[in-house]
Amino acid sequence: MEKTFSLDIPDTAKPRVVIIGAGFGGLNVVKHLKGKGFQVVLLDKHNYHTFQPLLYQVATAGLPAEAIASPIRQQFKHYPDFYFRLQKAVGIDPERNLVLTAGGALRFDYCVIAGGARPNFFGNGQMEKYAMPMKSVPEALDLRSQVLQTLERATVTADPGERRTLMSIALVGGGPTGVEIAGALAELKRHVLPKDFPGLDLRQMRIMLVEALPRLLPQMSENAGARAAKDLQRMGIEIHVNAMVEGYDGRTLRLKDGSTIDTYTVLWTAGVIGETFPGLQPAWMEKGRILTDPFCRLLFARKIFAIGDIALMKTTQYPKGHPGLAPTAIQMGRYVGKHLPEIHGGKPVPAFKYLDKGSLATIGRGKAVADLPGKLHFGGRIAWWIWLFVHINSLVSFRNKLLVFASWLYSYFTFDKGNRIIIRPFARKDDEATAEMVRANVPEETQVVH
Repeated sequence: MEKTFSLDIPDTAKPRVVIIGAGFGGLNVVKHLKGKGFQVVLLDKHNYHTFQPLLYQVATAGLPAEAIASPIRQQFKHYPDFYFRLQKAVGIDPERNLVLTAGGALRFDYCVIAGGARPNFFGNGQMEKYAMPMKSVPEALDLRSQVLQTLERATVTADPGERRTLMSIALVGGGPTGVEIAGALAELKRHVLPKDFPGLDLRQMRIMLVEALPRLLPQMSENAGARAAKDLQRMGIEIHVNAMVEGYDGRTLRLKDGSTIDTYTVLWTAGVIGETFPGLQPAWMEKGRILTDPFCRLLFARKIFAIGDIALMKTTQYPKGHPGLAPTAIQMGRYVGKHLPEIHGGKPVPAFKYLDKGSLATIGRGKAVADLPGKLHFGGRIAWWIWLFVHINSLVSFRNKLLVFASWLYSYFTFDKGNRIIIRPFARKDDEATAEMVRANVPEETQVVH
């Protein structure tokens, strides 16, 4: 047996399962392998699990970051023969059964790729350079800092045109994330910012939602898209559909129809692509996702599994693959963890079957849309209560549930959001005005310049 001790993982006679990624899929593989005779190694570039559906609330000051992050070691502290390593996987060697990391190579008997997705800018270099993604806690904190910093700059700017640019926010992508953050920003503008910035005319603050397709929430029903658009417009959101983005130079967002939007804050939620690794052959991939069989195994590497956003399992019901949602990753992770012992023993197992539990998106206080199985569609307060229950119940730890519930309860009765703190000032390298403000007011060791 080849010895690879560079990550300080003890050798073992048990089959070793290396899981890449501590998202919903990875965690569920770990949970369902417990006590089944495997050594389990989990790799991730963060030492915590992020509840991504609520990242937008961190970005809009609705929740503290620790409310949606749960330490990985704490979750599995009583798990025998489990090892977590704070390592980013940088490659896979399928022929030698190795996962490659900055800390060295790690042999596996089985590997589960559950790295999730990263923003897909569709080859637009300007958007990749200047627009802000929101797929992680640090990125959500960056967006929160950017919004607050531009408002602070607006209070000391004498130029009316510059002030309007500073107070404008463009959200590219009209899916659930774009809709939810637009609604949260609208409520921030209405209930919180007038008290924080009494000297600013917040009627000049523009929040624009830009979608390339003909309607919002294209992944959901037409009823949901129409209801979301109606509610957001009532909240003061400017909606641009059939609006394809052409480019962004850090100040001016250009659309294909020739129109422009002046803003220093552009959030990109228009697409994602799977996190892949060197060592996986191009023939194993399609549109940035890894092709798998009905058992979540790679078509050309039978000891490697792929689950969640990165996996492309074509079935009769889902010829383009399963939806990139948390329930997909959870169900695939549960399936692999449950059936891997049988696969290892050469026993037959049933094919993975996805259970569609529907789709939800919140728009604001008492406003949400829900598409549920059986072609049921809800909007308004009942959908909002469903959304609240599902998200509270889905958080991974009791502490997270308590923090989120307490924060939401406080906001519900006070119309306030208590997380308007610029903890880590953010400035792009090209944004000299913000960088100068950061340098002048913040100790160098706490500055974050991207």
